[in-house]
Order: sequence, then C-alpha cells, then structure tokens
Amino acid sequence: MEIFAATQPEPEIRWKQLWSLAALYASVVIGWIAYQRYQPKLLVEFQFTQFSLLLIVAEAIILTVTPPIAGMLGDRYRVEKGHRIPIISAGISFAAMIFMAVAFTLLAHPGETFKWVLPILIVCWLIAMSIFTSPALSTLELFTPVEQLPRAMAFLTIIGNLVYALEPVIVDIIDYVGAPATFMAGGAVVALSGLALKKNSLHLFKAQAGREEEQDADATLGTARYSYIFFLGIALGTATTVLFNLLPDVLQPRIGAWLYAANGRVLLVYILVLSAIASWPASNVVTRLGMRRTFYGSLFLIVPVMALLFVVQQPAVALLLTVLFALLFSALSVSSLPLAIRRAASDHKVFCVGIFFSGVALPNGIVEVLQALHIL
Repeated sequence: MEIFAATQPEPEIRWKQLWSLAALYASVVIGWIAYQRYQPKLLVEFQFTQFSLLLIVAEAIILTVTPPIAGMLGDRYRVEKGHRIPIISAGISFAAMIFMAVAFTLLAHPGETFKWVLPILIVCWLIAMSIFTSPALSTLELFTPVEQLPRAMAFLTIIGNLVYALEPVIVDIIDYVGAPATFMAGGAVVALSGLALKKNSLHLFKAQAGREEEQDADATLGTARYSYIFFLGIALGTATTVLFNLLPDVLQPRIGAWLYAANGRVLLVYILVLSAIASWPASNVVTRLGMRRTFYGSLFLIVPVMALLFVVQQPAVALLLTVLFALLFSALSVSSLPLAIRRAASDHKVFCVGIFFSGVALPNGIVEVLQALHIL
C-alpha cells in the first residue's frame, strides 16, 4: 500500500478553467488601466475636476468595502444555488453594461443636463468591477489541488504582471482608438471572458462540497480567521502600493540612467517583468517550504528592503535592492492568496477572499488619498 501510495501521480491543475480565469483577470487589469487613463481626462473634458478628490476617496472606500460584501453574497449563493456563479455573472454583466453605458454617453456628447450621469457611471463602474473580482478569483481553489495552489497563483501573477508591464503599449492603443471604442471593447472583453469562465467551470461546482471539507484543515474550528486573512491582504497590498505608487519616482533619479529608463514608469515595467519571470520558481519554493514559511520569510525580508530603497543613494546598491524587491514580491504574491484560501472555512470561502482583497486595496486607497491631498 505504501509503495502504491508513493507512486500516485500528483493531482493536476485544471488548466482550461485556469486559463479562463486568467483571461478574466487580464480583462480586469486592462479595465483598470483604461480607467486610470481616462478618468482624469473625462473629468477635465466634462468639467468635473472639482470632484477628483471625491472620486479618489470613493474609489478607496468602494474597493475596500465591496469585496467582502460580494464575498458574503457569493457564499449565500453557494448555500442556496450550490455555486457562486450567479454573483460572478451578475457582476460581470453589470460591469459590461457600465462599460457600454460610458461608451454611448461619450459618443452622444451629452449636454449640460445629462453630463451629470458620467460621475454616477464612474462610481457604478468601480462597484461593478469589485463585485465579481473576489468571487471569480475564489474559484481558484476549485481548479487547483491544495498543494498546487501556489503554482496556479504563480500563473495568475505572471499574467497580471505581464499585462501591467504592457501598460505603455495598452495606453498607446487606448489613445489611438479613443475613449468610446475603448469602453465598448472593454465591455465585450469582460463579458466574453466571464462567459468562458462560466461555461468551463459550472460543472465543477457540483463536486465542490467534498473538496471544501478537505480544504478546511487549516481553518480554526471551522471558523475563518478574518483578521489573519485581512493581514495577509494588507501585507501584499502594502508591497503592491509601494511598487506602483512610490518606487517609480524614488528609483528614477538613482538607477534610471543605469537601465536606460526614460522615466520611472519604465523602471516599473522592468520590475514587473522580473517579478513575472520569478513567479514560477517562487511557486516551487512555496511548494517546498510551505505557504506560511514562504509568506513570513518574504514579508520579513521585503519590509527592510522597501525601507532601504527610500534612503539608499548609491546606484549599485539601489539596483541590487530593486532586484531583491522584485524577487521577494513574487514570493509574497504567490504565497499570500493561497494561504488566505487555505485558512478560510469552507462556508465562508468567498467572503474570506473578499476580506483578503479588501486588505490589498486598503493601503493603495490610503496612499492615493494622501497623494491627492499633496501630503505624499
């Protein structure tokens, strides 16, 4: 029996479903890039610049509050319907509808009365994109055996980082085709990727009960450790916020000339590409050392590295620290969400993923508000 057990093949990742989830995740990332590109322009064009700070605050609140609410709804549907597809489908449909509504609003060139619909649509768009993201990414545990979660997360990290790294190209395409076409295409891409996820995954939900009982091993007495999962999200969110909001400006005067980077955004692309490349080897480290040890090890190291990046002036040292940050960020990205899923009780699985993404969003929201107030 021991010989037979030792020769059993490892459970496989359902790659077809994971590709569908990755496509949906990529469409969300592209949607955020489009939003960040056009939101300031639309506020200027429609003379709503006085609402810039209000929308930034609203964005921070929505992205922090909505994921747990969407998670509660997802868990409720899992109890009533046997799966979380309804909340995912509703969120995707709502997001696609808002994309199209913004596109047609821009095409119609609304007058003074109807232009006030635009800020409302922007807020609705933020809510719509938040509603389905957490329930959709929580399906990762259906496509992946517990021991393979870091590898599946590495795959999503590679896709997400590479799409973010392509932001300059995506922005050029967005500027070329214009706002209406961008939002039309965004709505279509989100809808199609969501449909593909639903088509490829619906049958898996029928067998989820046994899987989830098996995955409850790390949950405490069947109750999800919400504060712990929120901490996991804050840890990843802090590193992500430093990477996207602060490091480009900090690193440009120090190592920009060394890497032939015209600006800090190009340096960000380099870091994201390096992090994407390192994600797959990082998943092997997580598999070997375990999620918990990898998470705490990478967190323990990345905090002083981030602090040093703000004070070190020598280009060679700053470059070495930047490479180390990219590698540690990969390990943190690959281990944090799988650990959150592992620590969630089965009856609160989607809610816990929502809490995780609420933690991820909180540091970014705080920093963006402080930057809008010119405090940072």
